[in-house]
Amino acid sequence: MTAVQPLRVVVADDHALVRSGITGLLEAGDVEVVGEAADGVEAVEVALRLRPDVVVMDVRMPRLDGIEATRRLRRDPGGPQVLVLTTFDLDEYVFRALEAGAAGFLLKDAPPGRLVEAVRTVADGDALLAPAVTRRLVERHLSAPAPAPATGPDPAADLSPREREVWLLVAQGLSNAEIAGTLVVTEATVKAHVTRLLAKLGVRDRVQAVVRAYESGLVRPGGAG
Repeated sequence: MTAVQPLRVVVADDHALVRSGITGLLEAGDVEVVGEAADGVEAVEVALRLRPDVVVMDVRMPRLDGIEATRRLRRDPGGPQVLVLTTFDLDEYVFRALEAGAAGFLLKDAPPGRLVEAVRTVADGDALLAPAVTRRLVERHLSAPAPAPATGPDPAADLSPREREVWLLVAQGLSNAEIAGTLVVTEATVKAHVTRLLAKLGVRDRVQAVVRAYESGLVRPGGAG
């Protein structure tokens, strides 16, 4: 039987003690830390060289902040998933990092086991978005000036009934595992639905799919559609 390879992670934080602590927690959870970075420029360089599965990214760092570092990594088609660390769940930088392509965020005071769980979640292609944060992100988008109406057919019209059902659950902040439990299907089936959903909607990730759900009226702030 082929041994399962541990997840490969790069840790980016400008505080050496924090990096050391994160590394220790991850390695205790059978996650391999293949590199570290003390600022955003180094994070991009190390990640592109080592090609980890996930970069655990601090937000406030010298030379280049974690937001722009995330944006640069996500421009690379083979770039790693990014899990953003922040001190406050209301931090404006969290929203900007998600918009830059981060797969999710985690508070630095989260329980130790939650860090490993979060890394595994984003490495698996899922999003780590607390419903409250998803709601605030969406409300931020909805409060902005409305974009010009799109031309051409609505991509949502091509969704199957099951894809629309999955879209609604994604918009409510459910993970793939939670969606699988709700629909009584396998996670692999959910992943396939999500992949087709993102392609049909013409969006990059689950965050954008959530925003599109609110914009389209599928769901409304404060309740489901």
